[in-house]
Amino acid sequence: MISSSIARKVAMALSGLFLVFFLAQHFTINITSVIAPDIFNSWSHFMGTNGLVQGILQPILIFGVIYHFVMGFILEIQNRKARTVRYAQFKGGTNSSWASRNMIITGLVILAFLGLHFYDFWIPEIVHKYIETHPEDPTRYYAETVHKFESPVRVTIYVVSFILLILHLWHGFSSAFQSVGFNNKYSKGLKLFTQIFAVAIPVGFIFIALYHHFNQIPH
Repeated sequence: MISSSIARKVAMALSGLFLVFFLAQHFTINITSVIAPDIFNSWSHFMGTNGLVQGILQPILIFGVIYHFVMGFILEIQNRKARTVRYAQFKGGTNSSWASRNMIITGLVILAFLGLHFYDFWIPEIVHKYIETHPEDPTRYYAETVHKFESPVRVTIYVVSFILLILHLWHGFSSAFQSVGFNNKYSKGLKLFTQIFAVAIPVGFIFIALYHHFNQIPH
């Protein structure tokens, strides 16, 4: 039973690290929409039409997202069942951070945000390519992305979601390395890196959303 629980935690950590890698890659592409729209169009076109990306990496990513969150719920249920005396010695932030105590909450909000993100970008892309079958325009991606950030409601949802992602990553990123057994003289430096990443990448996404919202071209 113990080995099974450890295996689940390691699997959870590995899926989380995979999603962190995807997040960094996703940010690298998206930030070019601010600094170099032509590059953004080029990279987006490649990601949207490359057979390896679409046929293999994208399904793996979708599976990774589902697996990570399902495993998170399973581990949370197991942890709650394992507490023989719930909160008997619990002293709030004295024992743990808010982020570590509420990973399931931040995870649920992030999962809902991913649903919105799929609705905003992935589903329209599938409809465009496979249902409406428009001729492929490699320059369309920038204008379509900027258009998504016209709505202040949608931008607000994005901002709140990425703030919660900061809290989720602040605890989860460093914990993932602990779960896979990374514990040596570099642990302190690695934890600092994970904390910088946990703040910098979501703040970068917030900047992208706000930049495009406040720099809309008047119709």
